[in-house]
Order: sequence, then structure tokens, then C-alpha cells
Amino acid sequence: MKVLQLIDSLDTGGAERMAVNIANTLSLKENIKSCLCTTRKEGLLKNNLNKNVGYVFLNKKFALDVFAIKKLNQFIAKHKIDIIHAHSTSFFLATLIKWLNPSLNIVWHDHYGNSEFLEKRKYKMLKICSKYFLNIICVNTVLKNWSEKHLLAKNITYIPNFAVLDNFKPLTNLKGIKGKRVLHLANLRPQKDHFTLLKAFNEVIKEFPEYTLHCVGKNFKDDYSIQIKEFVYKLNLNESVFFYGSKKDVSNILSQSDICVLSSKSEGLPIALLEYGLAGKPTIVTNVGNCSQVIKNEVNGVLVPKEDPQKLADALCISIKNQDKAKGFGKQLKRTVAKEYSQEVFVNKLMTIYNSV
Repeated sequence: MKVLQLIDSLDTGGAERMAVNIANTLSLKENIKSCLCTTRKEGLLKNNLNKNVGYVFLNKKFALDVFAIKKLNQFIAKHKIDIIHAHSTSFFLATLIKWLNPSLNIVWHDHYGNSEFLEKRKYKMLKICSKYFLNIICVNTVLKNWSEKHLLAKNITYIPNFAVLDNFKPLTNLKGIKGKRVLHLANLRPQKDHFTLLKAFNEVIKEFPEYTLHCVGKNFKDDYSIQIKEFVYKLNLNESVFFYGSKKDVSNILSQSDICVLSSKSEGLPIALLEYGLAGKPTIVTNVGNCSQVIKNEVNGVLVPKEDPQKLADALCISIKNQDKAKGFGKQLKRTVAKEYSQEVFVNKLMTIYNSV
């Protein structure tokens, strides 16, 4: 079986991490040739690809880029690809290639992060293309229900994400005092709601002034990121909150962190949450997407309402005051992720889909 993961970039986002993780995992199986194509840009995650994953970068400039389409078509012919596993917005290119190669099978993976706001989703072209998908994989049940209602594919499957921790050489040293660091692992996007996080942390340091907040994720240098930086200075948090941009040594960063948090107002199933679990860290997340299927409140972590800075601040303060209890939640979360969101569980479900198509 020859499988190609198709993704628009290799920046450090959730969909991109999943595409790379799947390609790497499949490359270890004897009966599969695993490949990956990034269409528009490369990024830090290119460093995570196993050497035995076939790789091509198209440098695609626009939707109907003839040179990019030709390059991908040649790659597919050379490697005799059977299945294109298209992630997120790469479905359109996958459909074009399907028209050129009718025997190709398309599996589309929906990572849509704004699943709390699906009524605003534009899907006219997606619906047209979906009749060529032999299976749709959704990262949470909300997306599965939406696809069943709006799209034309006959087979739609919910498979939760999985995560793997990297083994990169430690490169990043977090600032602040050891034992008093809070980590937020998320790109600077509106759905991640850094404003709620900053408002909450502003309350936390009134009681625990030695604690610091560490935001790791891509800075897109857009209006949102500019507003976030301005808000930090407005709250006079510039000596307590630190931004690091994209980093590849996530395991190393997690090892230096004491409490992990996600303040999102919308999610699918965040890879960062699973990474927190693999590292066994005390974790506080907003109750969005499928986070509540991973976190059982006061059992293996803490769930708080979205866009509620005070509830988030209260949860952080309680975790700081009750560190033994919080660490116990972290250990339980590690067991949950290992049992229910492991690489092996995901791949077994994925192989069932691949074999069916």
C-alpha cells in the first residue's frame, strides 16, 4: 500500500503535526510506503519527518498552479500512490489529482478548529469535492455530525487525534523560576483566546507573583499577535509573560513546565492537550471541542468554561496551592492518553479505513 499525506504547510499546527505523525508511523510498517507532500510552504515540522518518508514540496502559489499540479502528479506516478490522505484545506488539490488519476482513493481528514462556530463555515467547494472522498475522518464528534449533514461522502468516521513526544536535543530554556512555570502551547490565533489567558494570569500573579507564563507557538505577526503583545504591556505583565514563537523541542519545554493550560474558545481535539498528557503534567483546559472526552474534571485535570478569566484564574490558583493533588491529576491524565489516545489505537483504526478503500 502506498499512501501520501497531503498538507498545505509544515508549520507547527495541530493538523500539520497529525500529518507528520501519521506519515512517520506508517513508515515503520513493513507493508506500507509512506509519503508526505506539503503544498504551499515548509516549516519546522519538516525536521520531524522520518528519513524513510518519501517527501515532496510543491511551492504552490495559487489554487490552479499548473506547475505544482504537474509536480505532484509526477510524484504520484513515480511512487505509485494508491491513497491520498488529504488534511484540512488540501482537499481541493487532492480532488484535482483524482480527476487526473481516476483510480486514486481520497481520504479527507477534517481538523477544523472552529468547531464551536460551524454555522459560519464556508463549505460550497468542500461539498462539491466531498463526493470524491471514500472516507472522511473527523477529529471530534461535532465535526462528524456536521459532515453527515452537509457533505456527500458516504463513509464518515470519528477518530480522535494522537500525539508523540519528540526526542530533539534541548534547545529552549524557559525563563522564570524553576517549579513556578505555566505553559500555554498554542499558536497565536484568535481561537486560542490568549486574552482570556492573560486576564486570568494577571489575577494569578496578584497572589503568586513569582509564577511566570510561557507561550509557545507560532507568531503570525498579524493584528491578533500585535494586540496580544500590546495587552501584555497594558497589564504590565512583560516581566511575567514570555513568548517563544515556534519551537521543535516540545518535550524539553514540557519538562521545564509545572502547570499546562489551554484557554481556547474553540477546538477540535488539541494535540497540545495530548502532549500535556504524555508528559504527565497538571492540566487545565477550557471545555470546548472534545476536550471533555480527554479531561474528566477533578479526576485527571480541570475543565473550565471558555471565555471566563476568573474561573481559569481560580483553577490555576487552586492547582498552585494543591500541588500534590494537581500532580496526581497529571499522572492519571498520562494513563488516560496512553490507553485511549495512543499511536497504536489510532493506526489500527486508520488501517481499517485504508484497507476498506
